[in-house]
Amino acid sequence: MTRSKMPCRYPFATLALTSLLPLALLVSAQAQADCPRGDLDTLYCDEDGDMVADLPADESEWINPDTLIFAYTPVEDPAIYSDIWQPFIDHLEEVTERNVRFFAVQSNSAQVEAMRSGRLHIAGFSTGPTPFAVNLAGAVPFALMGSDDGQFGYTLQVYTHVDSGIDELEDLHGKRVAHTSPTSNSGNLAPRALFPDLGIVPDEDYEVVYSGSHDQSMLGVVARDYDAAPVASEVVERMAARGLYDEDEVKIIYETDAFPTTSYNYAHNLHPDLVEKIKEAFFTFDFEGTALGDEFEGVDKFIPINYQEHWEVIRTIQAANDVRYTREDLEQE
Repeated sequence: MTRSKMPCRYPFATLALTSLLPLALLVSAQAQADCPRGDLDTLYCDEDGDMVADLPADESEWINPDTLIFAYTPVEDPAIYSDIWQPFIDHLEEVTERNVRFFAVQSNSAQVEAMRSGRLHIAGFSTGPTPFAVNLAGAVPFALMGSDDGQFGYTLQVYTHVDSGIDELEDLHGKRVAHTSPTSNSGNLAPRALFPDLGIVPDEDYEVVYSGSHDQSMLGVVARDYDAAPVASEVVERMAARGLYDEDEVKIIYETDAFPTTSYNYAHNLHPDLVEKIKEAFFTFDFEGTALGDEFEGVDKFIPINYQEHWEVIRTIQAANDVRYTREDLEQE
């Protein structure tokens, strides 16, 4: 198998830049053709109707880099995860026989733009931003973290300080509530879609303040900077395990059924032989006894997923919020 050379000419810092390469350099013969694409950007086609970008028909457009760039979602302090992901990075290098570099992204928009511009090959995208990555960056979701019995997901939980006097959602009237960012599912879009039927309308019944992240929302509730906050259960559970807040100082006043958690994706134009190796690395990784396994309690393995099926509830929530998968909507975060 012949591998194309893709020297790392860009320092990691440049990966965070949100400016794109000139559009003319990105538009391929396939993208210029009239093809079915649904919500996908005009850079991509979806001939098989599975809602994700097809592999380019022209094999010359397939990429097979010697160095793979991997990034995990910026939902928390990204610097924490460099060491935590190292056991998996080592495994990925062994299976793919490539160098793999971990890139600590600073925002969802920067992560999506990095894959769109060809500077990011494998990525874990947060639940809400996943459809943006699929439609704007040609990301192909293929795995989630789950348990041996195939269970996966997280819930939206609404936290308040134990002494706030707030006991149910309707008590949020007139309060200051921390949402995370506009593209976040549990931190913004799900509350906006679900809360009105429960008697509370964000921005009307309470003041929405964007904190920037789930951990900042939670810490703000503990410090009583915010009266309450909708957050992702998996994030606050990991924060509690690291002792970042005292669980006795907060309480949950609302919780949803489970949503899909972070999706793991490869860039649509990776060589199919490389894609198979990437999938092999994910699905053969043993979490037990690793820093990654310690961090994600209750997770045993990566399990295969289907974007069209498993993200249907998320797309429904986003449609209820009139979300459009455009760069402008993404950059609102």
